[in-house]
Amino acid sequence: MPLGLIILACFILLPTIEIYLFIEVGSVIGAIPTILLTVASAAAGTYMLRQQGLSLLMRMRSEMDSGRVPSHEMMHGAMIVFAGLMLLIPGFFTDAIGLLLFIPPLREVIGNYLARHVKVQNLNVNPGYRRRDGTVDLNEDEWSSSRHAEQDDDPSRPRSNDPDQISPWSTDDDKRR
Repeated sequence: MPLGLIILACFILLPTIEIYLFIEVGSVIGAIPTILLTVASAAAGTYMLRQQGLSLLMRMRSEMDSGRVPSHEMMHGAMIVFAGLMLLIPGFFTDAIGLLLFIPPLREVIGNYLARHVKVQNLNVNPGYRRRDGTVDLNEDEWSSSRHAEQDDDPSRPRSNDPDQISPWSTDDDKRR
């Protein structure tokens, strides 16, 4: 199923489910208790996120101190953040998802499933104009110097009165290349 359809279904189905559950719960326990329950679940989610998040950060730090990559802990951390977000969103369905994700064995099962089915792709980012020899290669419009006026008295600095010369350090031979 394409990702666009999944996202569209979430934007349509999730609010519909939440509205239905609000109506059902509100008709059983009343409007005020329903609102208070929603606020209480958001507060509980914030508390649980803080508690489990701090514990997870300590485990990640110990893994890094041991010289290991904390990939397992990072996966748990992402799910804890998602669980906290689900608890902060008003609604009983999202609260149920959030509470379930705070259960470590369930996070482990979901993490193993994702590890088997998610394709990871590495991207090489262009480091810019830096060449391997340490030279920074800039186009004519990408550099300027505010020190031209200050260095006019410097006899060791190369000079040129040619307005077509790209760099004050280039020579006529460089322009012919």
